[in-house]
Amino acid sequence: MLLPADFIIRYLWQKLVHTPQNTRIIGMVAWLLRHLAVFTACSSALAQTATLGLADGFISFTTPEFSVQLVKDSQTLYSLKPANGTGSFDFIPADKMTQRQFNGNVHLGDISYRVRAAGSNSAWISGDSFTSRRTVNTRSAPSSTLAIADLSPTLPSNAPLNITRRWIVQGGVLSLLFDVTNKQTTSLEIGALGAPLEFNNIFTDRSAADTNQLCSLFDPYIGQDAGYVQVTPLLGTLPPLLVTPAPKSPLEGWRFIPESTANTPFYQSQTFEGLYEWQFHTLAYAQNEWAKVTPWNAPTSATLAPGETRTYGLQFRLAPSIRNIEDTLRAAKRPVAVGVPGYILSTDQQGKLFLNYTSPIASLSVSPAGALSWSQSTDATDGVWSGFTLTPHIWGRSRLTVTYQDGTVQTVHYFVTKPATTVVSDLGNFLTTSQWFDNSTDPFHRSPSVISYDREVNAVVKDDPRAWIPGLSDEAGAGSWLAATVKQFAQPNAAEVAKLESFVNKTLWGSIQNSDGSVKKAVYFYQPALVPQYTYPTSINWGNWWSWNQAASYATDRAYDYVHVAAAYWSLYRVARNYPSLVKVHNWQWYINQAVLTVKRMTQGDVGYANVGLMDETVIRLLLDDLKREGLTANATLLESRMKARATIWAGQRYPFGSEMAWDSTGQEGVYAWSKYFNDTTTALNVINSILAYQPTIPHWGYNGNARRYWDNVYGGKLQRIERQLHHYGSGLNALPLISHFQSNPTDLYLLRVAFGGLSGPTSNIDQGGFASASFHSFADTLKWDGYSGDYGPNFVGHALGVGTFIVQHPEFGWQAFGGDVQSTSPTVIVHPRDTLRRRVFVAPLGTLFTLDAGAFSLVAFDPAKKSVTLTITAAPEGASSAASAPVGRLVVTQTAQVAGVRLLKPSSNLQMDAGAWVVPFTQGGATVTLV
Repeated sequence: MLLPADFIIRYLWQKLVHTPQNTRIIGMVAWLLRHLAVFTACSSALAQTATLGLADGFISFTTPEFSVQLVKDSQTLYSLKPANGTGSFDFIPADKMTQRQFNGNVHLGDISYRVRAAGSNSAWISGDSFTSRRTVNTRSAPSSTLAIADLSPTLPSNAPLNITRRWIVQGGVLSLLFDVTNKQTTSLEIGALGAPLEFNNIFTDRSAADTNQLCSLFDPYIGQDAGYVQVTPLLGTLPPLLVTPAPKSPLEGWRFIPESTANTPFYQSQTFEGLYEWQFHTLAYAQNEWAKVTPWNAPTSATLAPGETRTYGLQFRLAPSIRNIEDTLRAAKRPVAVGVPGYILSTDQQGKLFLNYTSPIASLSVSPAGALSWSQSTDATDGVWSGFTLTPHIWGRSRLTVTYQDGTVQTVHYFVTKPATTVVSDLGNFLTTSQWFDNSTDPFHRSPSVISYDREVNAVVKDDPRAWIPGLSDEAGAGSWLAATVKQFAQPNAAEVAKLESFVNKTLWGSIQNSDGSVKKAVYFYQPALVPQYTYPTSINWGNWWSWNQAASYATDRAYDYVHVAAAYWSLYRVARNYPSLVKVHNWQWYINQAVLTVKRMTQGDVGYANVGLMDETVIRLLLDDLKREGLTANATLLESRMKARATIWAGQRYPFGSEMAWDSTGQEGVYAWSKYFNDTTTALNVINSILAYQPTIPHWGYNGNARRYWDNVYGGKLQRIERQLHHYGSGLNALPLISHFQSNPTDLYLLRVAFGGLSGPTSNIDQGGFASASFHSFADTLKWDGYSGDYGPNFVGHALGVGTFIVQHPEFGWQAFGGDVQSTSPTVIVHPRDTLRRRVFVAPLGTLFTLDAGAFSLVAFDPAKKSVTLTITAAPEGASSAASAPVGRLVVTQTAQVAGVRLLKPSSNLQMDAGAWVVPFTQGGATVTLV
């Protein structure tokens, strides 16, 4: 859980109006509380006995890639720095090691195991090298070995194994090896064997500059023999570390390691996510703690005969850059997989998979059986890749296993959804039916609305100690109605629009939002005296800071809340403007003016966090475009000047990614949007590099394009804990800067791959009935979607504002479409859009984006020789039977990048333009437009 100091500081931020004086007061309180916490923790630490052996010194050596220090007594890793002149960057938290030198603190070089007698069903015997640490027995090292030790002293006294640890350099590569020997007279089964990984992801008591300059984040590819862990410095520009398996040392499992959370640097808190273990075998966990889940990989064990030794280990390499991780793996002769468009596929879409390894493929298989089918493709153009076309069949998780002729096993993890447009239809229906709250006697004025939902009990969340969740504001309370309104921008539905107009007219305007444009932090509160007729559940603990009273809930000083409101108005403006027959209560002018009023009030000067990047504020950027298109000059000028003031602040900061948290992946979206708009290319590039450091591309649907988030389940989830969240709203929102930057740099296909992974992530959250979960729990004992709808809404915003069909010519894979199926390539590239919206098509060789404000793309034909595009447009997207039909198509053409020989394309036929959009008349529900 979070530090008490963090709770108090957040409470003060939530409670006080953000005047400069109050900001200084909160800063002073924060300094005092954190230093008091550190003092208290240090006092506690002094009462502990240091067992790591720091006082006895270190073993230092240099390899071709690294400068290395081991703690002499434990021979665990103390420091790992690049040896290539990149400065003093350290992948290991050496500067925090004095706070982590006690029993129970894991370090790189430790090991854990579970064993039992072979052939028995007896309980597993557990042991490790860190619970009761003692000085290891040093052994004399041969020339290729840097350090070698017998771990017996630091293992349990009754350990049935002898384990010798070796740090060696082979072929210039640093390796950590464990020689595991059965010292019994009978055979032993190793049911679990793991190597804890410790890298510097500790943000505790660091400034923003220190955090970004000193720290890293790490993510796994849980891909068996092809698995690896990438450790990326937060700057995004320094060489990343790759941890790869030694022979017969697969990354079969990824286990979070529990440690004490009581002492500095506060393990498993917002400032220190915690550490994980590379697991070579997992059967013992699969039979116990993980028994109720389907693990990522099939669990295995190994049998050792009496006296038999088996060696496991890890290798450490540097990649030149994050973009070069796969090239580094290929150079190391590791199996590499590249999925197009990624690893989340809808059942009406084909996927492409490209594999590269030194040994030929022997076989492919899938679990569950029939989830995917495949055939070989001829897309790969260079002869070193094996290509496959995948057809998805069964909803949910699936694992594709590739076995190579040399015995190497690689797993690629997929998630299959329903047909893409159906996924969005299901979401809108569930939000406006199952999550529709209509109770005119509700004392908190929440009716009518789309309210938070608990999928585990299939009921709306009317009460929760975190006031915002049932209170329709902040991310976890606003998330559901935010998703519902933005869904109408993406795929309008007449019945849903009618309900949401009622919500806006009766609940959003006048309850959540005040008449001056200010936005409450919640409309629900815990203050029984004010609502004597309401029965609060007695099963809830109402004593925490987040059970706000009315005054705290009605505070209007949190800028994040305003953007969600603006997004709702903007979405219905788009509906009213482009599908005018669907709205009955207000016209489009009212909705767009309400959006402006909200942003104006947010930036008035008395709302906290207004000068940091805000989640889903790409909506404000689009709102500005719309104001200009509509000729609403006064409002456009006002909004632009307010955003310019914010961007000017960021231009003077090296790390303008602040938020309520010590470190966050929330601010980057807004900072990028406005830095790019105002031509601050330096800040915009800093944002992109920052995102690439925490949003990887990995052959696993859960990690691919998944921006780092690990504390939001505390505030928005049903299962509250600090853990790596999969496809929380960081995925969708952080993908927006990446896809925007790709559209300005259309040859940077790495950006597209990461961005599309993030944009498609939010579709995996939506279950077969249309419920959307806040995030997926990544701990190996859970592996399930959270029960609460929580703060899913911003994730869908990112999806809706960025997803589309992106047509590229890959240098190794030829013509590919992210979000579509390529039907033919010669002489014209013909693509069938398969994304959820069918509203955007980007043709990379033209650097041109085609967007529909109304209607849907059904076919795209691109002639590379003529540099022309023919678009087939329909009134509604195929597969979305409940979607409203557009009265006309409204096509916007934007040249996002300068490409030699390409100018802005225009329709070859005589079409009229209205508010920046070409108006395309329909004949029998469709039209074809050629642009040259």
